[in-house]
Amino acid sequence: MKIEHIALYVKNLEDTKNFFMKYLGAKSNDGYYNPRTNFRSYFLSFDDGARLEIMNRPEMPDLPKDSARTGYAHIAFSVCSKEKVDALTEKLKMDGYEVISGPRTTGDGYYESCIIAIEGNLIEITI
Repeated sequence: MKIEHIALYVKNLEDTKNFFMKYLGAKSNDGYYNPRTNFRSYFLSFDDGARLEIMNRPEMPDLPKDSARTGYAHIAFSVCSKEKVDALTEKLKMDGYEVISGPRTTGDGYYESCIIAIEGNLIEITI
């Protein structure tokens, strides 16, 4: 068994697609649009076979993201080395993304950083 994909609703589909392509090497399909429901989506594929579906319905509310709730907390991406974690974290910071932790070695042994990326959603960058 494997996880087939993870899905994320976003307000700005194109900006989200471009973020994952620019910083994390995603490749996108041509997208899907259902004119009856106004639903749009892209499937983003990564080198290891993982896939992320990003979806949009313009009328959906964007609920606040905070740490005092249950549900998914972040998506973590492995870039394979400390140097790459450091370099990508610095690039994201220089491009205006907020780094909320790291790069650092966590108590459970991960070398990682965490940024606030897509519409307040957290992205973890790790080895």
